[in-house]
Amino acid sequence: MKVIEMLMPPMGESIMECTVLHRLKKEGDKVSADDSILEVATDKVDTEVPCPIDGVLKQWLVKEDDVVPIGSPVALIETSGEPGKADEPVSKTADAEQPTEESVAASLEKDFDNALETRNAPVLSSVGEGNTFYSPLVLSIAREEGISSDELAGVKGTGVEGRITKNDILGYLENRGNVVAAPIKTVSVSGENEIVEMDRMRKMISQRMTESRKISAHVTSFIETDMTPIVKWREDVKNDYRKRSGDSITFTPILIEAVVKAIRDYPLINISVEGDKIVKKKDINIGMAVALPDGNLIVPVIHHADQYDLAGLARKVNELAKKARENKLKADDVSGGTYTVSNIGAFANLMGTPIIVQPQVGIMAFGAIKKKPAVIETPQGDLLGIRSLMFISHSYDHRVVDGSLGGLFLKRVNDYLEGFDTHRKLI
Repeated sequence: MKVIEMLMPPMGESIMECTVLHRLKKEGDKVSADDSILEVATDKVDTEVPCPIDGVLKQWLVKEDDVVPIGSPVALIETSGEPGKADEPVSKTADAEQPTEESVAASLEKDFDNALETRNAPVLSSVGEGNTFYSPLVLSIAREEGISSDELAGVKGTGVEGRITKNDILGYLENRGNVVAAPIKTVSVSGENEIVEMDRMRKMISQRMTESRKISAHVTSFIETDMTPIVKWREDVKNDYRKRSGDSITFTPILIEAVVKAIRDYPLINISVEGDKIVKKKDINIGMAVALPDGNLIVPVIHHADQYDLAGLARKVNELAKKARENKLKADDVSGGTYTVSNIGAFANLMGTPIIVQPQVGIMAFGAIKKKPAVIETPQGDLLGIRSLMFISHSYDHRVVDGSLGGLFLKRVNDYLEGFDTHRKLI
């Protein structure tokens, strides 16, 4: 028997630490690989942390509301067998360099400053007066509630070394101006109007969309695409695909496939901006906007989208959409996107001007497919016919994407859709 240290696993790109919400197992409990043993919160999503091995949970090294750096020990697990490669990802070596509070704070401060550098309102730093440290979760809630740095410094903390925990700031909000921090609060005014308080996700969306408009120089181009061959192909294969897979084939994976192919042709769309530097992304990770039952929006990410065939994309689209609507997305599911698409046609919208998801430089919206009279060019002359047409809009950051690149990329997506192989099999 041996005892190893379980480390806090990575929680997604740019996330340096997380806050422990609940310990899901007790000391002495048997645990199996992939059992959820911790619930944690980052500034993006609440998620569960799985156990990496089979064994017995001997000792917790963290408490609820603790702020835990990524890669630091969270528990001691007793397991059998000889040390080997399988143990290396969860064991801390003697000379491993662990993140210090100062390095984590500096990294977080840099991340927040980069994201909000053009914002007019005062920026909340992860380090306050007197080197008081604020976790990403506390900072996120403070920004959403409009709490200034001075006001945040006045909140009494009950965490380690007087740090402000999630419960501290929520408790403060309950007594702040007699405003109760609840998911949704409705107040009747004069018996006619209602004031509905935004829930936490809506506030986060509002903040990020406003910031994006201030950070990026938005330009939007449009094109109208003939989707007739794709509409007919999907109609021919959808029933057979549902019988074989038990799932549906929507237009979304077809649209994503065309975007992925176009990114391969124009890789300078697959970039991000960090200060005065352009970062070219090696991976093609496509975010897809998903509307939730409560009306909010979330963007899960298909990582390495260029490595899937159409059937694989269909499975991934359905899987992520289902997880999003059931509130089962993990931190990795919503991080690392390099380009985003939004199928606004699902709401019968013809076109739109989508807002870029930072720090990406482009987003594409696909409108509703409508039958319209159109001119059809043939070798024998022009004819008038009924075609299934769709508007595509491409919003891009004019700081780094010129009109020629933005327009050519949009045209290439159009070409891939109009040139869709209607003889292909959906395996």
